[in-house]
Amino acid sequence: MTIEETSPIPLDEPLAARIAHAVERYGEARVVVLATGLLQGRNAGDDILLYLGGRHAQGVLDGAPALYWPEVWGARAFMYVWGGGSDAAASAVLAGLGNQAWRVREMCAKVCAARAIGGPETLGVLLTDEVARVRSAAARALAEIGRREHMEQLGLLLKDRDKDVRRAAQQSLDRLRERTRAEAPVVGNPAASAPVGEGD
Repeated sequence: MTIEETSPIPLDEPLAARIAHAVERYGEARVVVLATGLLQGRNAGDDILLYLGGRHAQGVLDGAPALYWPEVWGARAFMYVWGGGSDAAASAVLAGLGNQAWRVREMCAKVCAARAIGGPETLGVLLTDEVARVRSAAARALAEIGRREHMEQLGLLLKDRDKDVRRAAQQSLDRLRERTRAEAPVVGNPAASAPVGEGD
């Protein structure tokens, strides 16, 4: 009898729904801990693997090669749950930027963008990654955590050999300009340094 036959885990539901079920069962903080374990290459248990990996994870438990997929699923969970972000989770994501599997590097870069973690130094290395999708993800992450002085790095990707990377670079430059412009105080405007009210 397979785990699928004995478990109530909804393997074919969308990922967001499966993670919601996992949070209902374990609590968000525990899901973050278990996802961190997967990203770090540890065995976090069959059930969390099924919640995060769905039907694909069932195949792994039935004997298909796991490869890097549990690590990808662990990182991907942080797009949906974070719980304030534990130091262990953030450290695991940053370490994952150097993972030998490009899908793990890509997903960790996406988490950096979504959760605004990491630094220009670590993400900047991925702008020259051998895999185009990783370069694109790194550019989008840098747009969320970088500063105006990092526009030159992103600008180099406008000449990338991959058209999708060039598109991501342009979008990231636009986002970084927009973000840094909004964050810059307006000189001579007293309101720029005034406390933000609860209703803002």
